[in-house]
Amino acid sequence: MGNITRIKNVAQRVKRWHDNGHQVVVVVSAMSGETNRLIGLAREITTDPSPREYDQMVCTGEQVSISLLSMALQSIGVEAKSMTGGQVAIRTDDTHTKARIQSIDTDAIMNELNAGRVVVVAGFQGINEHGDVTTLGRGGSDTTGVALAAALKADECQIYTDVDGVYTTDPRVTSKAKKLSKITFEEMIEMASLGSKVLQIRSVEFAGKYQVPLRVLSSFDDNADGVFDDNFKQNVGTLITIDEGDDMERAVISGIAFNRDEAKIVVRGVPDRPGIASAILSPVSAANIEIDMIIQNASQEGYTDFSFTVQRGDFDKTLKILNERVKDDIGATEVFGANDVVKVSIVGVGMRSHAGVASKMFDTLASNNINLQMISTSEIKVSVLIQEQHLEKAVKELHTAFGLDREDGESKVAGL
Repeated sequence: MGNITRIKNVAQRVKRWHDNGHQVVVVVSAMSGETNRLIGLAREITTDPSPREYDQMVCTGEQVSISLLSMALQSIGVEAKSMTGGQVAIRTDDTHTKARIQSIDTDAIMNELNAGRVVVVAGFQGINEHGDVTTLGRGGSDTTGVALAAALKADECQIYTDVDGVYTTDPRVTSKAKKLSKITFEEMIEMASLGSKVLQIRSVEFAGKYQVPLRVLSSFDDNADGVFDDNFKQNVGTLITIDEGDDMERAVISGIAFNRDEAKIVVRGVPDRPGIASAILSPVSAANIEIDMIIQNASQEGYTDFSFTVQRGDFDKTLKILNERVKDDIGATEVFGANDVVKVSIVGVGMRSHAGVASKMFDTLASNNINLQMISTSEIKVSVLIQEQHLEKAVKELHTAFGLDREDGESKVAGL
């Protein structure tokens, strides 16, 4: 929630659902910029704050939001009560700043709902066995919402964002991107892990595990919600579900994801012997650097080239580790890389029942003179690494080739 105007807008939306007879639990995050402001204050004190005190401080942003939204609801005639994670009894483990939810006591919330009140819950936070406040880390508010929906056996968990649903690709890259009415949890998890920023992967995994219907819809008020009827279910937002639908009607590809945060590392002239991959990657992993795509070329005269990708922010650090601690030990001839690459992926459960999807992707990119540097696949995705300068062209051409282009209209993206 960005400001007081947005809070009042949220209150009106909640009132519509409440007035239509629904029991409503609202999970909110801190106001825009508030968490960063609090973190900045901590850093003025120390660069290494106590995790317990850090959690105790940053959780206050959500506490402000729940009180303000409850006040806003009360001001328009809706009985509401705010609750922190501790007051709900969202119980977590002891891992401060990245806690995991272990259980939720629903009695307190159900008592309020049965009394006709809207319950406004602080996202991102819980309480451990010692009574200390814990925070859930990145995407924590979404995860709180999904966890509460599962515990309360809600009809649906609705997550409001700056777009009106999940799109076939980023509408800012191609205006022909179209909103999906439905997508599977598997596909959404892949899209989120491959660069789609609509939802945090952790909340989608949680929803899939506990089979919570998840709907993504716009936070900009267009009076489209409030009534949970067939029109709403079919036309508003995107439903993320277990159901794969009718295979005869289902598109082979549901979406195209991309990630600019990629860098390629090449270790050349590596002796082709058992354990060489571990010798290269273990020191990198030990430095807490995430490794994504990996390729080892065919051996020639006992030597090979070994390539992998990391996040751009880890590019220089990875090169330094390999040059200083690995290259001479394993007898490699050269270590180099490039940070002007991007990963483009096609995703769809339809790949399971359709042959030739990867070749169609490769043919499309080849016909547009886009070279593939690396390739990785799974059951429902194909990813390629290409030069960053070709990103938009690749996404647009693949979007068209797989029949994903919308016929008319524009997406609702904040600021566009």
